[in-house]
Amino acid sequence: MSRRDDLLTVPEVLAELGGVSRRTFYRWRELGRAPVCVQLPNLELRVWRSDLTAWLDSRREAA
Repeated sequence: MSRRDDLLTVPEVLAELGGVSRRTFYRWRELGRAPVCVQLPNLELRVWRSDLTAWLDSRREAA
C-alpha cells in the first residue's frame, strides 16, 4: 500500500463494484467476505483502493 493510495467511502466502493447494495456489502462484512475496512474514529468505514483491488483479484482466483 502506498501513501498515495486512496481511501474510498462505502458509497464509492459500492459504485466500483457495479452498484452492489449497502445491505449486501454489510452482510459480506458480517460473513468475513468483504474487503478489509478501516473504521475511523467517527465510526465511518473506508477501504484502501489497494485493498479493494487485492480483494477483487482474490475473488477472480477463487472463481
